[in-house]
Amino acid sequence: MKIKNILISQPQPSDFEKSPYGELAKKFNLNIEFRKFIQIEGITAKEFRLVRTNLLDYSAVIFTSRNAVDHYFRIAKEMRAEIPDTMKYFCISESTAYYLQKYIQFRKRKIFHSKENFDILTELIKKHKTEKFLLPCSDVHKKEIPNILDSLKVTYKKAVIYKTLASDLSDVEVCNYDLLVFFSPAGIRSLFKNFPDFKQNNCAIGVFGPSTTKAAKEAGLKLTIQAPTCTAPSMTMAIEQYLAGERKKG
Repeated sequence: MKIKNILISQPQPSDFEKSPYGELAKKFNLNIEFRKFIQIEGITAKEFRLVRTNLLDYSAVIFTSRNAVDHYFRIAKEMRAEIPDTMKYFCISESTAYYLQKYIQFRKRKIFHSKENFDILTELIKKHKTEKFLLPCSDVHKKEIPNILDSLKVTYKKAVIYKTLASDLSDVEVCNYDLLVFFSPAGIRSLFKNFPDFKQNNCAIGVFGPSTTKAAKEAGLKLTIQAPTCTAPSMTMAIEQYLAGERKKG
């Protein structure tokens, strides 16, 4: 399958030329374009009050993304809830943990993080089972995380503080691309919401992560590129391996 034009369903890197995508484009003479297939919209303080969740009733917060961090502190500000210095933060990654510096003074003894792995975060949570946890999340979220928290028998509550919506892609001609790349189930849903008559035909599909893979297959898409794998932990590496393989075929 010849791939020349690629659409990545994410924002373009700030420095495309120096990014892995820029290097990929140069190496294989590709046209790579970027477009967000989803957009985040925070719920209002008025909507949040309806679920009767008091942020200050919880002694610990679990953050699985930067969006969750932003909207948690936004809601706190709108609700005029002053988050105490004693609050503990459990973050899915080191980058998410350091992102907290945007809102709080960074104190390692109250900030815990894993390495993009919820199993590792689970072990940290186990050591603090007496805390009352709040899980800020989107209206569309992975069910595995609440299931794990249920199995741990910890006291927690989900707090939907933002919505994941499909972007308006009416100006995009998806049929002009040889490869569409997705990073979330919401991205797959956005594709079909914007293009309900979408037919894959000869278009290659790339997916990142097991939940995206599952959503794509359930939507009837045939997958060409999947990541992460043992040899390709990133999407750019997976694309590069595929293109290198196709090049060898001649």
